[in-house]
Amino acid sequence: MKFFHTADWHLGKLVQGVYMTEEQRYVLQQFIQAVEEEQPDAVIIAGDLYDRAVPPIEAVHLLDEVLETIVLKLKTPVIAVAGNHDSPSRLNFGSSIMRNNGFHIVGNFTGDMKPVILHDEHGEVHFHLIPYCDPSMVRNVLDDEEIRSHNDATKKIVENISKSMDPNSRHVAVGHAFVTPFGEEEENTSDSERPLSIGGAEYVDAHHYMPFHYTALGHLHQAHHVQNEKVRYSGSILKYSISEEHHKKGFHIVEMDAEGTISLEKRLLKPRRDIRTVESSLEDILTHPINEDYVFVKLLDETPVLSPMEKVKSVYPNAMHVERTNYTLSPSSNQHETINRSKMSDFELFKSFYKEVKGDDATEETETIFKEVLDDLLKEANETNVDTKKKEVLSN
Repeated sequence: MKFFHTADWHLGKLVQGVYMTEEQRYVLQQFIQAVEEEQPDAVIIAGDLYDRAVPPIEAVHLLDEVLETIVLKLKTPVIAVAGNHDSPSRLNFGSSIMRNNGFHIVGNFTGDMKPVILHDEHGEVHFHLIPYCDPSMVRNVLDDEEIRSHNDATKKIVENISKSMDPNSRHVAVGHAFVTPFGEEEENTSDSERPLSIGGAEYVDAHHYMPFHYTALGHLHQAHHVQNEKVRYSGSILKYSISEEHHKKGFHIVEMDAEGTISLEKRLLKPRRDIRTVESSLEDILTHPINEDYVFVKLLDETPVLSPMEKVKSVYPNAMHVERTNYTLSPSSNQHETINRSKMSDFELFKSFYKEVKGDDATEETETIFKEVLDDLLKEANETNVDTKKKEVLSN
């Protein structure tokens, strides 16, 4: 069986105030062309189809166009799950009707572990759909008070799936989570992706996915495998921040033989405009040929520059950001040190702000209170209208 693994489309994404919809349309046309040429048995979208719970109408239309082409015109089944940026209820709406036409999507986690079953010349391939869900929801649905973290939730879900797995079939997991080799803390591959939780509760042990012949993951924006070649992130389809400048964006073409052994090809997508850094003096920049890439400019000028963005845009009309290296005097020495707050986490920013205002480090009690508040805010951002979703799940 051949299938495409993609994720993190983030339709409706804003980067530095610029909507990426037309850039997304450009690369998705390449994706559709690949579907038409390669004729895969299925397309997997491992979450974050949209960038927000209520996406702009242009993003909704684009997803509708892409799915209509792949599912109805090219007769290729699409298998998808909700990510932390999606609204589970919105994606779940009409899923039973769409399933009959070849679009299989799970938005809400309901505890229903029935797989999507496709066939090839070797028999059945079972696709197990595990949408993003806060551990509290999984704890409620599965009635298990021991579930406190994303790792706990994933472990329990996979255990339940494993109980009814057909040993004579091949199995593919589709999920959206922050998976690391042993569930240990790791840095995100992009600063455009918000954390799922804090305090270590968001990380999932890759070993939980060992029962599957392949695991198609979404959430992290850089394509890579985790612990095992068969547990993989496809990465996002476009660069969504300057932190992704050196990522190679695309999707995976996965082929699975009769025994479930996989072979994989990374297919790159070519953007209409790149996102990259330009580091030079303004005088030098003004000699560059006009270029429409989305650039983040670092000026090397030692003296102040009047209206730098206006001048940069005469050469780079889509410039997104202009800065000069920011130096401040270190209180512990007479040397200058660079401060780059854009690379600090929310918690690190809080500690820095607290010390700057109060003159002392925050106490352990203060840090704990802030972590609790931040975690609640993250849950609210990642799970819009949680109470409503719980009612929907229980009513099902």
